[in-house]
Amino acid sequence: SDLLLFPPSPASVAAMVDEPLDPPQPTPAAAAPPAPLLRPRREAFEHGLLPIPKLIFPEGTLAQTLSQLKEKLAPAAAAAGDGRVGAAALAEALQIPPDQAALAIGILAAVLPAEDPTLDAGGGGAGADLRDVLLFLYIQSYKRLVPRPHKDSPAVADVWPSTSAFDGYLSALSPIQLVRSNSRRFIPSQADEEIHQLSYLQKHMANILTLLADSVEGEGDDSLVLTMETFEHLGFLVHFSEGTSLSQAATFFANSDPDMPAAPVSAAQVHDWILQNIVSSLEFYTEKSTAKEGSQQIASDLDVTMADANTSHPRNSTPTVANPAFHRNSTFVEGFSKTSVVKHASDVKGNSVKVLNCHDSVIYILAPVKYATVYGCSDTTVVLGAVGKVIKVEHCERVHIIAAAKRICIANCRECIFYLGVNHQPLIVGDNHKLHIAPFNTYYPRLGEHLTQVGVDPSTNKWDQPFVLGVVDLHDSLSHPAGVSDVQAESATCVDPDLFTNFLIPNWFEDEVQEPTKCNPFPLPEIYQASQSKKYTCLF
Repeated sequence: SDLLLFPPSPASVAAMVDEPLDPPQPTPAAAAPPAPLLRPRREAFEHGLLPIPKLIFPEGTLAQTLSQLKEKLAPAAAAAGDGRVGAAALAEALQIPPDQAALAIGILAAVLPAEDPTLDAGGGGAGADLRDVLLFLYIQSYKRLVPRPHKDSPAVADVWPSTSAFDGYLSALSPIQLVRSNSRRFIPSQADEEIHQLSYLQKHMANILTLLADSVEGEGDDSLVLTMETFEHLGFLVHFSEGTSLSQAATFFANSDPDMPAAPVSAAQVHDWILQNIVSSLEFYTEKSTAKEGSQQIASDLDVTMADANTSHPRNSTPTVANPAFHRNSTFVEGFSKTSVVKHASDVKGNSVKVLNCHDSVIYILAPVKYATVYGCSDTTVVLGAVGKVIKVEHCERVHIIAAAKRICIANCRECIFYLGVNHQPLIVGDNHKLHIAPFNTYYPRLGEHLTQVGVDPSTNKWDQPFVLGVVDLHDSLSHPAGVSDVQAESATCVDPDLFTNFLIPNWFEDEVQEPTKCNPFPLPEIYQASQSKKYTCLF
């Protein structure tokens, strides 16, 4: 009944216009950006561990043994003039075969945080920086986090019985169990693994710094110092979440004059600084893990999960919220079943792709990346377009892998076929059964461009020269019967040329490519080419 019987005067209208409707609210202070967190470099721990017994030293004598090894290798590094150690010197110092020493140098090159043109061009013979070699050998003592026991172990055992004395670890992670359990909660998450890796580094950092440090005149803590150059080599093990270099983040080296060499810093001061950062990171992880306990979000990782890979193939899942302190350094394709997923270069964030726990599906990764992992998949075809460093395929069953890469490592797989274009020998480790290998068999319009981008040379293909190591993973935390570390893994059999077929990738977006790849860039061996020609002739 509040009727306006008389119109307001012009003056009152002006006053109403000038008067604010609500009292002014104080402007909230801008939130402070999250501090960069020190993280372990996953690449070193995921792709840089080799199950070669003579590279793995007992923890009690680890520091002393590597210190003695440093003394042995120092003359060779000095003679080289650039501080590098080649495969021959490493083989002699460790008393291992030259091919294993060359493999170690090659794997080290693949997991370095920055490109090393000398090492990449010359292979193991060119040699790696002695400091990197020592760090690489040190982390060979790392033991991976073991899976948590499954709540329904007897039921799982009925489906996936253990068939070998060395099969316990593989059984715990088999694809069939993953399907039955409908959950990955018993498998360590990425966050769990990073906590484990940081804790390892926290425990061993004092020894690591002592190993890298130079001795100078002085007493106690002042007698060991690190130059800024040596300090940067710790980037092999750790990095900051926002890409800040270690020397820029460290107060004792930050803003150093590039024209003037920075003064060395005591190893004790470096140790205190790194431990403070590790503790801060562990506190952050613990807080986030506690907050997510009880959540149905399986991928409790701190990276952004790209699980909904393609808008045309949606997946019912809880989206992972990215923490602003972490940058996207991995793309995840996880948990797909009975579908197709396509990833182009524009869909891939970071330098690595992980295809996890996919079943009865076809996964296309048509993009250039540095690292790729295929884990826990079954009855699935995975196409990996161009991988410039390493592919690791682990705990897979009845999977077809079509991959163009510098290197590939195959571990604990069964009844899988690998169609490979690889510049180095395929590495086969662990408890494998009925593996087959064949030359690369596909192409897509941007493949040539992607191969050039990541440095894969299609004129060199060592698909049929597997390098076979032990059946036991010496980096897991399980106990193994005496002597099994000397048992060699089962190798792979070449696919019969008459059974070899090309794989056709649907022709997406070809119009956007100026010079599309129109055939397989990896030349087929003569016997496979002859078989293909015979099949083609029979069609007409």
